Amino acid sequence: MRKMSGASMLKLELRAASSRSMAYFSPVLALLLTIFFGALLFMALGKNPWTGLQVFLIEPIRNKAAIAELLLKTTPLVLCALGLSVCYRANVWNIGAEGQLIAGGLAAGSTILFFDTGTPGLSGGMVLLLATCAGVLGGALWASITALLRDRFNANEILVSLMLTYIAQLLLMYAVNGPLKDPHGMNFPQSKVFSSDYLLPHLFSGSRLHIGFIVMLVASGLMTVFVYRSFAGYRLTVGGLAPLAARYAGFSSRRALWTSLLISGGFAGMAGAFEVAGPIGQVLPSISPGYGFAAIIVAFIGRLNPIGTIFGGLVLSLFYLGGEMAQSRLGLPSAITGLFQGMLLFLLLACDTLINYRLRWQK
Repeated sequence: MRKMSGASMLKLELRAASSRSMAYFSPVLALLLTIFFGALLFMALGKNPWTGLQVFLIEPIRNKAAIAELLLKTTPLVLCALGLSVCYRANVWNIGAEGQLIAGGLAAGSTILFFDTGTPGLSGGMVLLLATCAGVLGGALWASITALLRDRFNANEILVSLMLTYIAQLLLMYAVNGPLKDPHGMNFPQSKVFSSDYLLPHLFSGSRLHIGFIVMLVASGLMTVFVYRSFAGYRLTVGGLAPLAARYAGFSSRRALWTSLLISGGFAGMAGAFEVAGPIGQVLPSISPGYGFAAIIVAFIGRLNPIGTIFGGLVLSLFYLGGEMAQSRLGLPSAITGLFQGMLLFLLLACDTLINYRLRWQK
């Protein structure tokens, strides 16, 4: 009887050594592949691929005003990604930056509304400082719920942080329909518009880019020092890469959990405060278009490096603006932004996989 030959199949085989240079080139390669598949997507939708890519990638940076808008959207993305990078380095999988951003924005907005009722004695700059601190505290407190449930009951931080996002959205809806609702707002679910004294000052006249962008740059520098030059950052990194070695060295996994989540929640809360006191100028039912979720992609594009997250934030903010341009000029659905974000994340994960593994045919 004739022996049947075995079928061939693809198998992932671990490489002997990973390329360090490819680890940094991987996000660039993923971005180039995303642009290529984006062109195919425009063709499938019946649009000219060159026109589609031009509207999606070139129009959002065509002049100084457009670039200022790009940097404005980069600010909350990078702030959220800074905190998430610390969490992921410590092997704490916080998925709830969106909820922490909402909690911070709600706390900051409530603080501004309290002083915007005519309470004397504080200047606009002092109120903005208090609102920013309230936002940081609100985001950190919201993240502490995840830390507490993980610490005391060993609950999965992925599920807890994600579910808390929806609770934060419901609290925001309650606030704008109840205690924070503008009595003269024609029954719309929103707070009153903040006075100009309680809005973040703009960096340039004629643009919405505010001082929060400078704070974001300073925060990126400080987090670089924290991660790479401080003992606390080293402790978090070791705890994430080698938990057994960290335990042997006496590093507390409990402290790493609380520290990383509080830092992440604080940065996300700051992003929410800057959105409320910046381009929005009031408390609305939707503070964020999904910055907290998009920041996960930003963190991995930046290789969990605080400076690298700025590059990732620019790319994702370009996708947000490009999606808005594609809707208005090409008549495409709003889901186009999510499609490009999803393609970028999928291709980045694929490129990262091929850094550590090679494809081999095996019978």
